[in-house]
This record gives sequence, C-alpha cells and structure tokens, in this order.
Amino acid sequence: MKRIVLISAVLPVVFIASLLAQAAESEIMGNKALLQADQALEQTLVKGDKARAEAVLDSDFTWTDSQGKTETRAQFLDDLSAPMTKEGNTDSRAYPYGQVAVVTTSHDRVHGVRIWVNEKSVWKLLAYQETILSKQPTPPKNDSRECENPCKTLPYAPKNEAERDIIASWQELETAVTNHESEGWAPHVADEFLLVNNNNDHVLTKSDRMAILDKQKQNGSPSAPVPLVAAKMFDFGDTVVMKAEHQRATGKAIHVTRVWIKRDGKWIMAFSQQTTVQ
Repeated sequence: MKRIVLISAVLPVVFIASLLAQAAESEIMGNKALLQADQALEQTLVKGDKARAEAVLDSDFTWTDSQGKTETRAQFLDDLSAPMTKEGNTDSRAYPYGQVAVVTTSHDRVHGVRIWVNEKSVWKLLAYQETILSKQPTPPKNDSRECENPCKTLPYAPKNEAERDIIASWQELETAVTNHESEGWAPHVADEFLLVNNNNDHVLTKSDRMAILDKQKQNGSPSAPVPLVAAKMFDFGDTVVMKAEHQRATGKAIHVTRVWIKRDGKWIMAFSQQTTVQ
C-alpha cells in the first residue's frame, strides 16, 4: 500500500510554532506529551518502527490514504513500511478540544488530518486520513432533491444521550443542506469549522460552506447529502469523533471523519474530512 504522508524534516518546529501561536486560546498548547507523541509518529513513519507504532496507535486506530483505502490498526502494523516523505513547505495546525486534538497538515493539494485522543494522560492516534483537493471546484453530481438517509432515518442506533443529541443536530444540519438553508445550517457547526473534500480546490470554512448553500439556492441545484452506510462514534466527554462510510446509489463510496463538540450545551460539528474511495 502506497502511503503519502505529510511530514517534513522541519515539521516539529513548524508544529510547535503552530501550537505556541495558539497558546492564548487553548490549554493544550505547550503539552509536551502531545508534541512527543506526534514526533514519535513521524519517526515511526520514517523508520517503519513497528514497536513505536504499537505504542502510539489507539486500539481503534484507522489509516485512510488519499485513495480512500482504509486499514485497521492490525492491517497497518502488518503492512508498516517507509512512506513517501513530503519534504519542504508543509503547513501544520492544531485544534484542541479537551481530550481530543485535531492536527491538520497540508502539502500542495494533499491534506491530512491526525486525530489524537488523550486517555489516562497518554496521547494516542485514533485516526489518520488524507484527501487530495481538486485542481478546480468540481461539485459532485447529485440528482436527488429528497433526503431520507441521513435526514430522517439512519442505519445507526445511538448508544447514549450524547450520540442521540449529535444525530439530532446532524439530521437538522443535513436537512438544511438539502433545502439550501445556510442560516439553518450555521447553528449546527462551530465558527472555526473546516471541511476538506475531493470536490473543492481549497479547505472550506464555515462562511465558504454557507456561500455554496446560498448559491445552490439561487440555482435550484439538488444537494441532498450522500446516504450513510455505517458509522462508529468515539466518546471523549464533550468531544465525539465519528468515523463514517457513505454511499450513493450510483457513484463512489466516501470515507468521512467528523469531530463533534459540545459548546454552550449544544452539540455542533467542528471538523469534517471526506475522502472518495477510488
């Protein structure tokens, strides 16, 4: 399996600088344990060090490459090999959410996300995912104006109150997407929300996504979301990580990693990365 990994000889410095630049906004900045874990991951990927990988990977870890192929922890360890290292101008940013840290990396059109989780004061990598941005915006083909799944029904049974509330928020969000209602969509996402997918030529912010919905409303474009096939949620207090698989009746499958946070008593989406399975 060919792994395109966004790392660099200067990444530790860039990563630390990114963290320090956000120190006034977050308690996670300066957390040496997270920095050490992230640097340990880099060494693991460069050297193909299985013992180090076993120490840093969460038991539910998954690896999704830029082609959408996903490996479990066991598969990744069995197939551990030196990756293609991207050197040079690699941009790294950290977004802390309590026991979860979202670390994004980018080099040219390849964007990666590392989802770190802290359990018993130890940082473990729960997910790594890569997505290649389009050279120019290419809206997905969508002929559907109706949204049954995920707007009304889901092939997923919530395990607790947090998951029920997240699903309710998500279904309201997707209903707003279907109806091109940017003002109805906005309350369900964080102000710092980021969306990474193969259809756009840049990472979308909250305002970017709202502008797209407004344009779709003007054009009358169908925009029903892609139905959910399967999902897993990982609960870390006021942060929940969701790994999901989506599939249209016609078209390719999509692997999605979402991060939900509880803010002011409401569950909202803070991050979404989508990779089309080739």
